[in-house]
Amino acid sequence: MTIETGVLQRYSEGAEAVQPELCCPVDYDRELLALLPQEIIDKDYGCGDPSRYVQKGDVVLDLGSGSGKICYMAAQLVGDSGKVIGVDMNDDMLNLARKYQVEMAVKIGSANVEFVKGQIQDLALDLAAMNQHLAENPIATAEDVIHLRAWQEKQRKESPLIADNSVDLVVSNCVLNLVHDSDKEQLIQEIFRVVKPGGRVAISDIVSDELVPPHLKADTHLWSGCISGALQEHEFLQAFVAAGFVAVAYDKWESQAWQVVEGIEFRSVTITATKPSSEPCLDKGHAVIYRGPFSKVYDDEGHVFYRGQRMAVCERSCKLLTSGAYADHFIGIAPVLEQSPQNWHHAPGALRPAAETKGAAHKADCASSGCC
Repeated sequence: MTIETGVLQRYSEGAEAVQPELCCPVDYDRELLALLPQEIIDKDYGCGDPSRYVQKGDVVLDLGSGSGKICYMAAQLVGDSGKVIGVDMNDDMLNLARKYQVEMAVKIGSANVEFVKGQIQDLALDLAAMNQHLAENPIATAEDVIHLRAWQEKQRKESPLIADNSVDLVVSNCVLNLVHDSDKEQLIQEIFRVVKPGGRVAISDIVSDELVPPHLKADTHLWSGCISGALQEHEFLQAFVAAGFVAVAYDKWESQAWQVVEGIEFRSVTITATKPSSEPCLDKGHAVIYRGPFSKVYDDEGHVFYRGQRMAVCERSCKLLTSGAYADHFIGIAPVLEQSPQNWHHAPGALRPAAETKGAAHKADCASSGCC
C-alpha cells in the first residue's frame, strides 16, 4: 500500500465511523461549534484551531477540509462579504461536508462555503473536471497518458481550481504532514501562489523534535495517523521561509508531546506567515525603530534592526513592519517631507538621520501604523 492510498483509505474510514486516534485535544470556540451538526464535529480530525485567525471579509482556503468543520466555523466569521473554500481529495469526506451545506447556509445566513476536489500540493488541477474528462476520454494506451498530461497542463493554466493571488488566508488543520515528502516543497509553493500579496497563512500541524528516520516513514499506518510524515520543527518553519513568506513564526507550540515514538516527540503547532506585498521597494524617507528587548534582530529579507535606532526602510517595509505579526515590535516613522521615490540603494543596517524624520510622528491624521 502506498502512502497516498493509505491516507485515502484511513480517512474514508474516518468519514464512515469516528477514529478517535486521529485527534489531538483542541479547545475550539464553543460558540462557533454550536451551529454545527454533531456528525461534522465527531468526524473531524485535527490538531489545532486555525479558525482563530479568520477576519471578516476574508476569502479563506482550507487545505484538506475533511468534514468541513473549520470551513463552517470560518464561514461564521467572514460574513456575507467573505467566502470559504474547502479543498479535499477524498470523496467520502467531501460528501460528508456537502451533506450539510444547505442546512448550514440557513443557520449562518449566507451560502458562503464551497467544497472542491483537489490535491493540496496541486491547487491548480481540478480533480472533478479531470474525472469528467477521463469519463469521456478513458485511458487505454500510452499515448492517452500523454494526451491526459497535456489536458492537465491546459486546465491548470486556463481554468485553475484556485487562481493565483486570490486568497486572503490559507488555513489547514493537521493535513500537511499527510502529503508525501517529495511533494511538500511543491505544496508550500502552491500555498504561496494562491495567497494574495499581503495575505496570511495559519497552519496547524504536527511536527517532530528530531528528523523522522526512514523506517518510520515507511510505516503507512503511522503516516496516515499524522505521525511519520511530520516535518522536523525547524525545517517546517524554514520551508515557508524558502517559499518566500515573511513573519514566519510559531504562534502556538504545545509543550506536551501528543505522541512519542521511539523517543521522538510529535506535537501540535500552529504556524503563521505573511506573503510580502508585490509593490516595489522605493525609498521615500521612512524609518522604523525596533523596540527591543534584543540588541538587534534580522528579518527574512536580510535587514538588520538595532534596538532604539531609526533604521532606514522603504515604504513597503515600513508598512509590513508596523502591521500584523511585527506590529508590537516596531515603531513606524514617516518622513517630515516625503522624498521623491527612489529605488532602494541603502546597505542593510543603514540609519535614517533624525533630522529627516523629526516631528513626523506628530503629523495630523497619520495612519495608525506611523507609515503615512
